[in-house]
Amino acid sequence: MFKKEDFAVVLDFLPHGKAGEAKQEPVVQCVGELFFTLLECVAKPGIAIDVDEKIYIGREQREKIDHIRGRIAYADLTTSAQRQLDSVVRSVVQAREKEFVEFVNRAGPINIRSHALEHLPSVGKKHLQNILDERERQKFESFEDIHKRVAHLGNPLEIFVQRIMLEIQGKEKYYLFVKMPRDDRRW
Repeated sequence: MFKKEDFAVVLDFLPHGKAGEAKQEPVVQCVGELFFTLLECVAKPGIAIDVDEKIYIGREQREKIDHIRGRIAYADLTTSAQRQLDSVVRSVVQAREKEFVEFVNRAGPINIRSHALEHLPSVGKKHLQNILDERERQKFESFEDIHKRVAHLGNPLEIFVQRIMLEIQGKEKYYLFVKMPRDDRRW
């Protein structure tokens, strides 16, 4: 079972709530820093919240958030929040670079026909074999190290951001970094 998100980054703040809702309360749309969970929260009255601000949403006393309404889908985000999401995901991936490099160093097969690394954009059979050979010689140290040692792969940061964005949008069969959407009825 997944742990809950403790911190999130604000994608959009609607101080008067969403248009058409019966109850007008300040709404915050945010993305969790750990599992990239899209959440809609209600801010405490009179509190100003900035886009791109890191806020505490854990179980303890919250400074700015009154309560969490729940998880939302990518389609439920405001247009502004959707535009903001790419840059927020990019900054979270950069901040957690070590974890993503460790993913490349440890990833294994998902099933007998598919390796986890093949599900990253631009990683096909040739790049997969190249990555596996290189990590067997020596573990990768950073995104730059991956980029230097795996020919023609592209920018690893951009590859992870693309994959996470696809998972957030619910367009993938396997979820490597994002908590699977609850309403996913493909199984």
